Amino acid sequence: MNPLRTDSEARASLLARVLRRPTGRGIVHWLHSFSLHVVTGFMAVAAHYALMYAMLRAGLGPVAASAIGFAAGAGTRFVLSYAHIFAPTEGVQAAGARFAVAIAAQLAANSALLAALTQQGIAVWPAQIATTVLLTVVNYLVYRWWVFR
Repeated sequence: MNPLRTDSEARASLLARVLRRPTGRGIVHWLHSFSLHVVTGFMAVAAHYALMYAMLRAGLGPVAASAIGFAAGAGTRFVLSYAHIFAPTEGVQAAGARFAVAIAAQLAANSALLAALTQQGIAVWPAQIATTVLLTVVNYLVYRWWVFR
């Protein structure tokens, strides 16, 4: 047996177990679900920040650049949340419609917080990171209790 293949298979199996959709109830379920929300959130934030960076380099203002990046992060977030974190009771169309409403509210909150922080003299990137951290828990609860119920 090829030891490299075994290591590769073991890593793939571990990754599959870590990213499996949480099952059950109680605090362990919530911790697993929230942990996956945070992990997949890093992927969504990477998409958001990468596009935001490109838009800033292209000369767009901070709030507009963040809004465009936010849309890329939102698409990433929906796919990962639907497939790996939550167990929607309705189809992708129902979850998608609720997600669109939730993401519009999140975009408004993101833009308002970012604008307020940058107007207070905080640099764009620290302000965006603070905004992201502040919205993480609220976003999770909205997704769990409404979007992907």
